[in-house]
Amino acid sequence: MEKRLILAIALSLLILMSWSAFVSKMQPVDNTRVRKPDSPAAQPVINKPNLPPGAGPAVLTPPAVAEDTVTAFSTESLKVDFSDSRAAIKEVTFKKYHSYRFPLKYGLAIDDPLLIFQKQLATDTEIIFISKGNNQEITKRFTFDKSRYIIELEITIHNTGNSPLKTSLALIPAVLDFSSRGNEVHYQNVAVFSEDKMLYPNPRKAGSWDKVKFLGWRERYFCGILQPGRGSYRLDLEKTTPQESQLVLRSAEFVLMPGENSSQQFHIYLGPQELRLINSVNPDWAAVVHYGTFDFIARLLIQLLGLLQNVGHNWGLAIILLSIIIYLILYPLTLKQMRSMKAMQALQPRIEQLRAAYKDNPQRLNKEIMELYREYKVNPFGGCLPMILQIPIFFALYQVLMRSATLKGAHFLWIKDLSGPDKLFILPQKMPFLGNEINILPILMAITMFLQQKLSSKNTGSSSGEQQRLMLILFPIMFGFIFYRMPSGLVLYWFVNSLLMLTQQLLINRTK
Repeated sequence: MEKRLILAIALSLLILMSWSAFVSKMQPVDNTRVRKPDSPAAQPVINKPNLPPGAGPAVLTPPAVAEDTVTAFSTESLKVDFSDSRAAIKEVTFKKYHSYRFPLKYGLAIDDPLLIFQKQLATDTEIIFISKGNNQEITKRFTFDKSRYIIELEITIHNTGNSPLKTSLALIPAVLDFSSRGNEVHYQNVAVFSEDKMLYPNPRKAGSWDKVKFLGWRERYFCGILQPGRGSYRLDLEKTTPQESQLVLRSAEFVLMPGENSSQQFHIYLGPQELRLINSVNPDWAAVVHYGTFDFIARLLIQLLGLLQNVGHNWGLAIILLSIIIYLILYPLTLKQMRSMKAMQALQPRIEQLRAAYKDNPQRLNKEIMELYREYKVNPFGGCLPMILQIPIFFALYQVLMRSATLKGAHFLWIKDLSGPDKLFILPQKMPFLGNEINILPILMAITMFLQQKLSSKNTGSSSGEQQRLMLILFPIMFGFIFYRMPSGLVLYWFVNSLLMLTQQLLINRTK
């Protein structure tokens, strides 16, 4: 029973990991709501003044296309590249995270390509852009925190004409590109807090949500979060091309009288997906960072890992301590599992006799075996629970390691990056199944599993003994294959757990 359970779990792990890689290449593209630039519905909405009777139509001449100027703005934590003509953020570089680049294409742009901005002022904490024309003046003021990942954006619309101006604001927080970032594309997500509910829509499909309090977008390590200061906003997720989507936050329409201003505030976080940092800005925003089915467990693991890292000052050591703590928590169940397995081995000769006696009567055979278990107080399912309890911890830790910017580039012993394979050696040529990397941790883990299973197995000459010998070789190879290209931090966790299991099995075998 336990062998079948472990095989089922191993196959499940293999399928889930393969699906994670497969889905990034095969996700269906929703073309039903692609915003086509040439279609009338996609033409930019121009704010037109209410002309007096008898006046001719306003002539709006598209601006001449010119090479865009890029302004680089820096703080202690990040460098921001602005597109001056759109007053938008092209890319953010995070200085404290190996200069990781977070592209937004034209993030925080106004959804009106006819608007042309010019940079007016840049200090060490703010940068201002202004667009003039068509009886309106639009000012965008970006104010940066010197050390944190916080931006305050103020957009002011001023009616410079002689007539009332009916207008609205459509802001593009970010553009999601699914075509040019390889396997990283399936890490892109969208989160929307709408009508008092947190939603995680498919970023590849168009959609619309009213009464948006705040929204977030993220990729593997970093995220952006935006919350309007006041007013009612609708969020549209639009397909601009088959492989690109943009978020558009739209306000309700309002009217400005001649000479009147309207200012709207936006609170923004652009930084790593670290719950500690996001909570320090706004605890509600932490819901943007979502780890899937086992989100609650993942959040607990993040906090525990952070505490352990403060103790050992190394993330690899923190993962080892985490594995030991979880092992100790599950120790009573694990001990019961091993004792149950040992008791079942002692009963194996009796079970073989029953199989020989009732080989033509499967129902009677099962009944007699269960009676034998009951007589000797052996639970055949006793070994299942520790393994089952490890599965949600495993997947939660997998998500944490795959998305943690802090662990990106974290060193431990020969491992240069705990969020990727350990890469002990790089070969000049690729080998079948292994590629050009020799990852030693999965191999050590497979050897440890082999030894632990060998110690827990009893050699017999029966057909079940042959199956045991086959599984003894198959399971370690299967797990080694599954773990071979996983994050080394995750393999380190499982290796330490396997090493502890092996040690405990040695102690069990010494007892009579």
